[in-house]
Amino acid sequence: MQHSVFVWILAGASLGLQPGLALAQRPGGGGAPMPAPRPDMNNPNSQPDMERSPRVDDRQFLKDAAMGGLLQVALGKLAVEKGSSDAVKQFGQKLIDDHTKVNDELKQAAAAGSVAVPDALDSKHQSRVDKLAKLSGAEFDKAYLKDQIKDHQQDIREFQREAEYGMQPQVKSLASKILPILQQHLELAKDLSKGKTTVSMNK
Repeated sequence: MQHSVFVWILAGASLGLQPGLALAQRPGGGGAPMPAPRPDMNNPNSQPDMERSPRVDDRQFLKDAAMGGLLQVALGKLAVEKGSSDAVKQFGQKLIDDHTKVNDELKQAAAAGSVAVPDALDSKHQSRVDKLAKLSGAEFDKAYLKDQIKDHQQDIREFQREAEYGMQPQVKSLASKILPILQQHLELAKDLSKGKTTVSMNK
């Protein structure tokens, strides 16, 4: 028995481990000690207790957020021009003002990290602007607000993910700072889509 324990201690030492970490007692407390189980490094599923956070690409987040901000400013200008109600026009102007400021902060964060962010819409996002530009009156209002609700729901998910799992403290902090603004926009869009003709832009 002593010889067996000595062999296991040597085995643990050869792995660079402390004897107490290299050995585990057999079930029932009797018999020779057995090696402590080690996770299979080739099989991530063999580590059920290990917490895994989603991978977040801070650089890509900044690029996507900048493009989204440019889109919101462009759509806000459309709302001011083509909205059939004062509330929709005011909402559009609020998005222009808020996202212009947000875009400036995103650019500063991107510059600090040497990340090149877009300064103009790509064809995909421009097509969304062009599609809405063909509408007018109540038809425009309905389509615009529907687009705003869907877009801000997606933006909020992305900003929450960055705020929680981002790698760069400055970018994480910025995402957290912008989140309440996006949430406010979403609530305003929902109110307007329900037919409310007057809403507080400072809610």
